[in-house]
Amino acid sequence: MTWPCGIDMDSLTQDAFFNGRIQVKQHRSGYRFSIDAVLIAGHAKPRPEDTVLDLGTGCGIIPMILAYRHPAIKVYGIEVQPQLAELAALNVEENNMGDQISILCMDMKTLQSDTISGPVDLVISNPPFRKAESGRINPNQQRAIARHEIKATIFDVVETARRMLPLAGRFITVYPAERITDILSQMRSAAIEPKFVRTIHSDTNTEAKLILVGGSKGGRPGVKTSGVLGMGTLGS
Repeated sequence: MTWPCGIDMDSLTQDAFFNGRIQVKQHRSGYRFSIDAVLIAGHAKPRPEDTVLDLGTGCGIIPMILAYRHPAIKVYGIEVQPQLAELAALNVEENNMGDQISILCMDMKTLQSDTISGPVDLVISNPPFRKAESGRINPNQQRAIARHEIKATIFDVVETARRMLPLAGRFITVYPAERITDILSQMRSAAIEPKFVRTIHSDTNTEAKLILVGGSKGGRPGVKTSGVLGMGTLGS
């Protein structure tokens, strides 16, 4: 795939996962993935032969972790920012994961099933957490779009998941604990019934800052809750 931006290789850093078996390049001064992405990748449980869709893939970290841990799945990463989409494609290529992972540079709001040859089994997203009008907007455009609902809101994420999932298809996301009502109500209104909520704590004596939420399209009401520590969930 040809990308329009061109990457300044000197502006990138490189990190390693799984004892160096995955190498991840990131922009030194742009948006960089956080523990949120690692958490959701560690808790997602795709089934063999599943097709997985990652909305807002950034540098491609979630598809790469999932592809490494589940070699029989196919993953599509959607990224609206051309520079990040190009970087994700580079990471996929350099980790020899092109047979499993496809990166598409596009707005998720325009994504249709026929764009990726049919519905998917599992939709994952580490979406922007903050409303566009709340807090200080980061002057770095990559970081601003990734953190604030500028290009996509939680409505857009959940609506895209609804559109791309068949009946009984699964959705999982990570979100601020203080916005739990927003994500649960949005999922139910899109007919994605919440099935589990896991609160994420940095220590046993701290309040949850994040939640992992999973749901099933057309599922019956009934949600399970649990709490986990945020570190040590990915494995090696």
